[in-house]
Amino acid sequence: MSEFKYACPVCGQHIKCDSSQAGTVMECPTCFQKITVPQAPATDDSKLIITGTKAGGERPVPTAVEAGTPTAPEKHLPIATFVLLFLLCAAGAAVFFFRGKNVKTTSGQTNEVATMPERRPAPPQLPVVAPPANDTNWTLNLGVATIPEATAAGRIHGRNFICARAIIEGGTLTLRMPARDPTELGLSIYLSTNQTANLAGHTVNITSDSTNAPRVRLRWLNEQRKNTTRDFQTGYALKIEFGQFAGNRMPGELYLCTPDDEKSYVAGAFNAEIRKPKPPAK
Repeated sequence: MSEFKYACPVCGQHIKCDSSQAGTVMECPTCFQKITVPQAPATDDSKLIITGTKAGGERPVPTAVEAGTPTAPEKHLPIATFVLLFLLCAAGAAVFFFRGKNVKTTSGQTNEVATMPERRPAPPQLPVVAPPANDTNWTLNLGVATIPEATAAGRIHGRNFICARAIIEGGTLTLRMPARDPTELGLSIYLSTNQTANLAGHTVNITSDSTNAPRVRLRWLNEQRKNTTRDFQTGYALKIEFGQFAGNRMPGELYLCTPDDEKSYVAGAFNAEIRKPKPPAK
């Protein structure tokens, strides 16, 4: 009797027996399957491993396997392991879902704030202040008079004036304060032309000794809140520099000084609204 080895058809475990046990049923020491012992090989080659037959008539095709490299037994995971893995995956998915939802809500707000351009508050606009009431700002000499780049301001009949609205209607330039009616302070310059287009780009210079000067009217409200005016036909100093049309407006700069006891004057820039002249009264 000679000994030989055969492999379990289920797990591949090598089993040693002798030729007298051929055809008998044995139990695999690894997977405990019932195996019919195969016939001993005809040669004594130790590298040739035959496979037994699973008891019950199933006969797999014999395969030759090199000695020392047994086929790895098939491992079956128990059902409890699959159930545990399924529960772990479900719990992980639920945590990821709710965490992602919360992070999306909060981080979305954070990203929105972070990506928005920084809004810096606009610098406060300083109010226009009338020049101080002194003799330095009042002069009838156009040679030394200066026109500031700020909004036209000054004094009219002893009260501070700041231009809130400028209007050109026909050949009349009007500066007023406030922008709405009634006009508390204002002035009107009645130029010789009746066409606004003739004023664009032109400069008007009226010295205090001019005899044929346009009429200038100062306007204010008296103590009884009644509209009061005073006209000047000569003796005043005036300089106006008109710009070009810009849409429905015309910019410009002026200096006006009148010979009244209150030493009224107005100097600075304006941006006049252009109005069509009113039709003559019937």
